[in-house]
Amino acid sequence: MTEQVIEVKNLVKKYGSLTAVDSISFSVSKGEIFGLLGPNGAGKSTTLEIVETLREKTSGEVTVCGYSLDKEAALIKKVIGVQLQSSGYYPGLNLVQLIELFAGLYNCSVDPIQILSMVNLQEKSKAKVKELSGGQRQRFSIATTLVNQPKVIFLDEPTTGLDPQARRSLWELIRTIQAQGTTIVLTTHYMDEAEYLCDRIAIMEKGKIIALDTPDSLIDQLLESGFERKKEMKAANLEDVFIHLTGHALTGDY
Repeated sequence: MTEQVIEVKNLVKKYGSLTAVDSISFSVSKGEIFGLLGPNGAGKSTTLEIVETLREKTSGEVTVCGYSLDKEAALIKKVIGVQLQSSGYYPGLNLVQLIELFAGLYNCSVDPIQILSMVNLQEKSKAKVKELSGGQRQRFSIATTLVNQPKVIFLDEPTTGLDPQARRSLWELIRTIQAQGTTIVLTTHYMDEAEYLCDRIAIMEKGKIIALDTPDSLIDQLLESGFERKKEMKAANLEDVFIHLTGHALTGDY
């Protein structure tokens, strides 16, 4: 039987008369990449912030790695990693110093260069975050989630604003982290990203989960309903052209 790392049951979050999360339930299996998708205001960020112990729920049950959110939130914090935006880092510290700072917050000992090597940033160890490219900043933000060797990491729109090569480079990094046994929960507005990365996805709308399955199953269900594209898709798209013309190999410079 597959081990459930995250279990959410009848989760509700209300702000006065507004119900942001409306009695949703889902689970995330060990080692999978789970996508929580939806338009702005659907409730996905609120849901993840509750699971991450960053926001209080109104009602419902949440467990992470067997720990209850109600009774063991401090233990949940020890087994998860949460991606920060670049604006959340001290601007005067270099990457090694920032990794050491995070390690101190978790009260653990790490080799900063080893952590940076995992995201191909070891050569930027003495650089400050502001000196990194967009792709490098996103990879560093993922590096900070790995400091405490978490069982689950949460990535909030990890490739927003990146060029196509940097996006695909980050996809491979996420896949590599998954291959090491880490469970990953992410949000994204890019459907191609969700289709490529996610083992399963939940789609939210107005605080409710309106679909939950594998990307392939959801696509098959749509086709079985009689859906047809208005325009036939070509065998390649403009992003493929961009990648082909600007270099086949994905380097660490993005």
